[in-house]
Amino acid sequence: MKEIDLDLVQQKVKEAFIDANYHLNPDVREALEKAYLIETNLQGKEVLRVLTDNYKIADEGNFPLCQDTGVAVIFCEIGQEIHFINGDLNHCLNHAVSEAYETAFLRKSIVDSPLYNRINTRQNTPAIIHYEIKSGDELKITVMPKGGGSENMSCLAMLKPADAEEGLINLVLSHIRKIGGNPCPPIIVGIGIGGNFETCAYLAKKSLITEIDTVNPDPALAELEQKLMNLINETGIGPMGLGGKTTCLKVSVKTLPCHIASLPVAINIECHAHRFKTIII
Repeated sequence: MKEIDLDLVQQKVKEAFIDANYHLNPDVREALEKAYLIETNLQGKEVLRVLTDNYKIADEGNFPLCQDTGVAVIFCEIGQEIHFINGDLNHCLNHAVSEAYETAFLRKSIVDSPLYNRINTRQNTPAIIHYEIKSGDELKITVMPKGGGSENMSCLAMLKPADAEEGLINLVLSHIRKIGGNPCPPIIVGIGIGGNFETCAYLAKKSLITEIDTVNPDPALAELEQKLMNLINETGIGPMGLGGKTTCLKVSVKTLPCHIASLPVAINIECHAHRFKTIII
């Protein structure tokens, strides 16, 4: 049995949220720089230049990448041989979020009631935490400050099995054309297929915590991802919706088995501020 002190976890998660909000991952910066080189639309090219400059300024000055510092989403994979000491894990993670957003002067965006008396909690909590038990004694935590604007552009549909790949592609393209420049493209598109109503949305979210240059280990899904990305970029929506070749930087698909009568599909959109950090203890 491996003991893990929750004081250490709290400090690591706090640092990860600050880091994610200040410093864009290198793979995203490289993707934007490559997009700038091939973009022929003048407005789209200028947007890509401004975005690249913005990230450099944020990186060098330790400033937030975006004014929307996001909902705190946490994916927590816990080895079953772990014993936590000095507190409660759920409280630890929420306290880490609160400390990160308070000490780093990150915008707090969570209201306590979604419908009535929408009063800010002033801590950016409660966080949205997903727990998964694994074998072994490793603790893996991925933090994701998820912007509200891109999140609002997501959707879920219960397709018929007969719709198959063609129906999926039509759904994705129709949705991308509908949202246009609203999610601040270039975007990352996470797609969850299968499971049921709630799990396909979880899959879509989890698929976003993928580096830009990662290739899906399933050849059929890798081909689907590339096909969707090409078709999305052919829409001409372009950076910030101003036209161009670069509407999408990455499509990532995850699947689960599902009922014989179902084909659930969720599409979760991430903007160009593709922020996540992973820590392993």
